[in-house]
Amino acid sequence: MGSPFIAEVLDSAGRQLFRAPATAARIRDWQGDQTAAALALRLNGALHALARAGRSQSLASLYRREHQDFDGAVAEAFAQNDRYIADWMLQPPQTNEVARAAALMAALMAAPLEHAMPFELLELGSSCGLNLNLDRYSYSLGPVRAGDAFSEVKIEPLWRGASPARNPISIVAARGVDLHPLHAGNPIHRERLLAFAWADQPARGQRLEHALRIAAAHPPRIDQGHATTWLADRLAEPQAEGRCRVVMHTMVLQYLSDDDRHEISSLLSAAGGRADAAHPLLWISFEWTPDRRQVELRLTVWPTGETRVLAHCHPYGDWLEWLPSPAAALAA
Repeated sequence: MGSPFIAEVLDSAGRQLFRAPATAARIRDWQGDQTAAALALRLNGALHALARAGRSQSLASLYRREHQDFDGAVAEAFAQNDRYIADWMLQPPQTNEVARAAALMAALMAAPLEHAMPFELLELGSSCGLNLNLDRYSYSLGPVRAGDAFSEVKIEPLWRGASPARNPISIVAARGVDLHPLHAGNPIHRERLLAFAWADQPARGQRLEHALRIAAAHPPRIDQGHATTWLADRLAEPQAEGRCRVVMHTMVLQYLSDDDRHEISSLLSAAGGRADAAHPLLWISFEWTPDRRQVELRLTVWPTGETRVLAHCHPYGDWLEWLPSPAAALAA
């Protein structure tokens, strides 16, 4: 994924893990799919957090590129901070990668609504809620410009394939849920997010810091709760006429159980059955395919119930391959 430094860190971690028995036991005894749980990302986040905080001097020096003794630095960090790392790994990664907002914005612009109308956003797994502020960012989506042209958050993924729609976007409400919400005004929470930004990709870290400043000035509304019960409550609330309700999530489903994923699908299908042209419902999903071979941006629209794969994407939004619509493919 374009991060050779992190690859070296994780290679060293594999060799030095015996120095951290609590962390090794956490990994060895993990219940469930270790890949889906992103254990490597959790471990990397813990090490980056230690380096940023200066809790391991050799590791901090390594991250500053002052030496290249990966094994020595990781060994010291493991020996000195085993319990810290093991505890850190209990919480899922909260990358809250704002580059993924480009996919969400493109999906909103592509929504085949009968009439132009504003959107109300409901996000599952919001973390710090940075993507709830998606209309406050500037986008270059291939030849299409969108969002706030004056925003300090510039999102310009490598764009492949067809051009997205150019429909204007208006967000009138945005609300999210997370089991453990983070808040941009909390320095501990900010550090947790920054620890998950890969150290050899400074542009990602800088973009994240800009997004955190925007979120501190415009705090997203995030509830603490479970995705399924929260979604059931939100979908049961009356939807104003002339508003399009949107349920969206990015890289969340892998952390949910099969029952939870089924429940979310059932809730949306039931709500979609109540939708009409004046009260449409969208489901935007930015997730791995079941075989984890690629990330798909999927859009389901009610009242029709039509589902379309809009794009194939880099997991962190670095590039998008926009797919032609079925009508365009037939015309070609």
